[in-house]
Amino acid sequence: MQEKLFAITPGLTEASTHYCPGCHHGIIHRLVAEVLDELGVLDKGILVEPVGCSVLAHNYFAMDTIQAAHGRAPAVASAVKRVHPEAVVLTYQGDGDLAAIGCAEIVHAAMRGEKITTIFVNNAIYGMTGGQMAPTTLEGQVTATSPFGRKNAEAGRPIRVAEMLATLDGPKYIARVAVNKPANVNKAKAAIKEAFTRQIRGDGFTLVEVLSTCPTNWGLSPVKANQFVEESMMPYFPLGVYKDEEGKQ
Repeated sequence: MQEKLFAITPGLTEASTHYCPGCHHGIIHRLVAEVLDELGVLDKGILVEPVGCSVLAHNYFAMDTIQAAHGRAPAVASAVKRVHPEAVVLTYQGDGDLAAIGCAEIVHAAMRGEKITTIFVNNAIYGMTGGQMAPTTLEGQVTATSPFGRKNAEAGRPIRVAEMLATLDGPKYIARVAVNKPANVNKAKAAIKEAFTRQIRGDGFTLVEVLSTCPTNWGLSPVKANQFVEESMMPYFPLGVYKDEEGKQ
């Protein structure tokens, strides 16, 4: 009998995802599900879904989920965690949901030190609605609403969410990772596991920003999109741990 080398992790369903070819959401979903399973808290997991490309994540995660209005996932997650303090609560948000309409929500949830974990997927564009400019779109990057490239004089510079939130008192662990190559996938999983471990321990707010691709709206092949993450995103959004504070609040 042949040995099975790869299988669906218990944290995911067998449903095929709706994501575009080359999009990193599938990899990130798997890492989150694997970590919760390895930590033995899958049955305590409650996912708060955003509005955006991952709005249908409830079809893919084998855990309880709740849908939040656009940008309001941190507020909903705060309420869920306070009502169910034993639960492992996460928000899964893109740059439009978190850094645009939901910017105030994430700042105040982080400042309050809510004992939740946010997985922030930064692909530098609005994916679901047709590729408009996002708060994280890079200078010069062409989008549906910046056909001549983003100009800092008109739109300001892209928001560095991890660095911004790391200045607050509430967060206990903030890191930025990528999943564009196997070595980075391993580091991303380690950061996600650390973030959930801190929540389980009761430390406080944790966030992992994941640099991700959007081949469809970038107009690139999946291979070229992975190169874009390495060559264009990482210089402006450096990988690393931006806050690592031990101890309970």
